[in-house]
Amino acid sequence: MNCNLDYKSGFVSILGKPNVGKSTFLNRIVGEKLSIVTPKPQTTRHRIKGIYTDDKMQIVFFDTPGYLKPRYELQEQMMRTVREAIDDCDLVVFMTDHKFPTDYDLELCELIRLSSQPNRIAVLNKCDLLNDIDKQDKVAKIKAQGFQDVYSVSILKDETLSNLIHVVGNKLPFSPPLYPPEDLSDMPVRFFAAEIIREQIFLRLREELPYSSTVTVEKFIETEKKVHILANVWLERKTQKIIFIGEKGQMIKQITQNSERQLYKFLGKKVKLELWVKIKKDWRKKKNAIKEFGYF
Repeated sequence: MNCNLDYKSGFVSILGKPNVGKSTFLNRIVGEKLSIVTPKPQTTRHRIKGIYTDDKMQIVFFDTPGYLKPRYELQEQMMRTVREAIDDCDLVVFMTDHKFPTDYDLELCELIRLSSQPNRIAVLNKCDLLNDIDKQDKVAKIKAQGFQDVYSVSILKDETLSNLIHVVGNKLPFSPPLYPPEDLSDMPVRFFAAEIIREQIFLRLREELPYSSTVTVEKFIETEKKVHILANVWLERKTQKIIFIGEKGQMIKQITQNSERQLYKFLGKKVKLELWVKIKKDWRKKKNAIKEFGYF
């Protein structure tokens, strides 16, 4: 552990509306794909932890679900996760984009402003889509929401986010590292395996079906050369199962193969994946089912 008295470390919650770039930001910072990313909103359901460490600081980031008005119990739990993340950290990073202000932006700003968390900054992402005058206008409007410090970035295009890392680290308390320097997260490998499979479901299937699905890993058997994973995909209705499997099993085959490729990149070993499709009627609306699937 680092014994440097000038060392800083702490917890940082990344908050924002859906599809604003929170997960991409976390992945860029830690240099590993920990949060799944798709074009669809509300892909992130958990508070995902990613750890950045260098010789001066350790930042433990929490990627949170995108803020919205909940329509069912799962989304209610996701919004509880967002509210808890505001107080359970040393710094809040409110992230928005070129569309600011939306209703979700303003509601989340109000939530942060009314919280007991005084330590906060704002990040204006996708600033490459704005001209200088519009960018200045957006920054002024964000500051009017209670943020003294607003930083403009393009997370996808900026070659380095080192300036923003430096800003975040400087706002953390003096403390030795909270985790070993080689750690990128403390979440289990099974969790990331399930998330990688769920990402492929979001990428391959349309409309409501991805949102009606969740994944549980039943077996994770690792040998020196390969990994065997048995996972269940849970849906809400039998008609969804027919769509998920596809004609002559082509859809489930494609999702399995794509997941195996992504799991290989993540684990560094050949992966044999077996997917089983099961039904738990209206599971997103039932607190017991949500708890069973590990959402709280």
